[in-house]
Amino acid sequence: MTVPVRSLEFADAREAADLAAFLGRLLRYDRAAAVRMQAGGSALAVFGRPPSFEVLAIRAARLAEPHDFDVTVSAGELLESLDVEGTAAGSGALPAPVTGPPWTGVLPPRGGWHELPGLPDPVSLRTAVTAAVAEFRSRDEALPEDRRTRAERDLIGREIWSRTVADTELPLRAVHAAQSLGFLRPAPDFPVALLAAGAWLRLRTPFGSIALRGPGSGLGTLAVTVGAS
Repeated sequence: MTVPVRSLEFADAREAADLAAFLGRLLRYDRAAAVRMQAGGSALAVFGRPPSFEVLAIRAARLAEPHDFDVTVSAGELLESLDVEGTAAGSGALPAPVTGPPWTGVLPPRGGWHELPGLPDPVSLRTAVTAAVAEFRSRDEALPEDRRTRAERDLIGREIWSRTVADTELPLRAVHAAQSLGFLRPAPDFPVALLAAGAWLRLRTPFGSIALRGPGSGLGTLAVTVGAS
């Protein structure tokens, strides 16, 4: 069934620009990416899944008027609809829905989150990602020619990015995802938090969140092959 395209008016142009930046980063990892959009009142949540990290990325935006919808759309079409510099800056359109990939049917809960202790500060998190990327490159370059295969590189990536952060259960790949998607940018008064709800973990920053199922949740094996931010 065809759903009419609806216009979106954001609270200000910055909201649309930040959403556009998020979509652009998602599309860098998957040119055919889809996003699930949930609006309630003036709050909009956009969910994406960058395949290299196998986490859910969440970007929130404020709308100028209340809306109520839940739809999966093409990330590329949504990005193309956003006006971030023209006379209608701060506006966009809701593209026609698409058949979403399986992950769109399994989203983290909306409520019931509580904060967990032990998460390092943002500077330490960025430092950890930088060190991990350097380690991946060093170990990859040290591989003998006959072992320089995708399988060997996957093993190195899995070992590095599956490490947990400090005394938490948050895997380092979630922090890498946050860094790569622009959620860990340097900023004053930058609060970050690690939250949990049921089997889910969530790394929350002022610019977006990374959510994933925690250890023992039955999520299955994960392909971790990222080697650069």
